[in-house]
Amino acid sequence: MRLRTAAAAAATTLIGAGAAALAAGRYAGDAALRPTPDRPLPHDPPLTVHAAGDGRITLTRSFAAQRPGRYGITGQDVHAVVGPVLTDVPHPVDCVVRRLERITHGALAPGARVRLTPQVYAGNPRDALGLDHADVDVPGELGALPAWFVPGARATWVITVHGLGATREHPMVVLPFLHRHRFPVLDLAYRGDPGAPRTSQGAGYLGDAEWHDVDAAVRYAVRYGARRVVLYGWSTGASMALRTAADSALRHRITGLVLDSPVLDWQATVRALAAYRVPTALLPLAVRAAHGRLRPRGRAGHAGPQPPGSDHVDPGQLSVPTLILHGPDDTLAPWGPSRQLARLRTDLVTLHTVPHAPHAAMWNADPPGYEETLRRFLTPLM
Repeated sequence: MRLRTAAAAAATTLIGAGAAALAAGRYAGDAALRPTPDRPLPHDPPLTVHAAGDGRITLTRSFAAQRPGRYGITGQDVHAVVGPVLTDVPHPVDCVVRRLERITHGALAPGARVRLTPQVYAGNPRDALGLDHADVDVPGELGALPAWFVPGARATWVITVHGLGATREHPMVVLPFLHRHRFPVLDLAYRGDPGAPRTSQGAGYLGDAEWHDVDAAVRYAVRYGARRVVLYGWSTGASMALRTAADSALRHRITGLVLDSPVLDWQATVRALAAYRVPTALLPLAVRAAHGRLRPRGRAGHAGPQPPGSDHVDPGQLSVPTLILHGPDDTLAPWGPSRQLARLRTDLVTLHTVPHAPHAAMWNADPPGYEETLRRFLTPLM
């Protein structure tokens, strides 16, 4: 009897431990699959404001504070835009001074905790950039998807798709460039975004389900006059663009892809996202839980996220000119798969390397160089 009691107790303990591990794994997987704009991504460490005014902002010195380029700054009830580091002004050795371009709203008081973000503009294209636009609804499979449409004279439309932890405000960094080159632009909000339909479980699928919303945007563009479409995605938005170009019934209308920091190794991205919110011991469970959630989303013959070591896209399915903008400092979406895709498809893929740029901030690190690369790529597609 004592042996049976001990065995039963041990079994109960193992079952309880297994259930706890399963629950922890699900929690970790959810943490990785639900990044939102109000929950900073792992590469966005907090910074402390020491002073702000006269076109300058002083921040505690760190690698993040010294990133080259142009960024948004966000904190509690504040948004501002900062430019390059100013090295020719007096400052304490433990601080960094950057150019303060403007404060969109709120105040940058000394002691405020803020973070740099690639999302430079806040609001809508008219208020933030002075660009006329229409608020439109794109019919999607879960309901109406809000989008901004910025008109242009060309028959080639550009559909922009933001990625992890961002909103449709992020693509506004390239709207002035696209508008100067007369592209009509449809800047899409997809399922789970503010104002868009919610998913049944409230979590994202790293593009494996959301691509249907991009497909709906392509149908909308064609219905309203687009003869050709260029898909332009950041992060998981780039993954959605790839999937749409491969699987859409209207893929023959898609003539080009622009992929900024594409998520091609979903397991590495899940680990990086989960590592910010869960203990290291739970990371394998997070990946397993995310795999269980993502795997069923693939259709027959297209299994969705792939086993370890494989890419999120089959290079053989790529059929249109593709520009990849990526760099070695991206800790959320490693650029190794981007380099591999460029090596395997030299006939179609151009890789533009951007150093010193965190995830989805390739434009921010070098706006002139980024836009010149974009101009050269888009010119034959106009």
